[in-house]
Amino acid sequence: MSSPKFLIFEHIADLARALSSPQRLELLEHISQGERSVEALAALAGMSEANTSHHLKQLRQAGLVQSRRSGKNVIYQLGGSSPDAILAALRAHVEASRTEVQAIVTDYFERLDAMEPVRRDALMERMAHDEVVLLDVRPEDEYRLGHIPGALNLTLEELERKLADMPADREIVAYCRGPYCVLSFEAVALLRRHGFKARRLEDGMPEWRAAGLEVQAQA
Repeated sequence: MSSPKFLIFEHIADLARALSSPQRLELLEHISQGERSVEALAALAGMSEANTSHHLKQLRQAGLVQSRRSGKNVIYQLGGSSPDAILAALRAHVEASRTEVQAIVTDYFERLDAMEPVRRDALMERMAHDEVVLLDVRPEDEYRLGHIPGALNLTLEELERKLADMPADREIVAYCRGPYCVLSFEAVALLRRHGFKARRLEDGMPEWRAAGLEVQAQA
């Protein structure tokens, strides 16, 4: 008879198998922005609805996502706060232990922006003193599903049109879907080209939520 410890390890192994697909990890990242239908997730991930449903079934069986029916649509959301924390821990582990990942971070992301990003605790302190403007550069629907309180939502296209409205006397901090999302990199580069003081948040919306920090949503 298997020991209780071994039985627990079997469940942990089931979870690891559910996470052993880059497609499923990408779906988790999209769901971590807010609940989505199968159709929307398939479009975001560039997969067929059948393939998307198959991957979502694996995630649901592992307890990483939950589903509900809304009319003819099946809507998926995270299964609690743990998936965000799991993804953040996995990212930190592979960045620390895999030279290939370190090379990607150095050669691609640090090449886009080598300036040290803003840490969450520093951002909260500076926002409390009204020292920064926080910019959420995700699409509006993701912003409405959940964003950092006080964040202004402007996509890259909108930001370019509204540069004249951006404050020149405060630093602008941009964030998007996560540390590997290039939207914040591009927003910061655009702002710097036009003389603004700008930096990125160290990660993104999923990591903010995983840290148990306040998230604001709009109906």
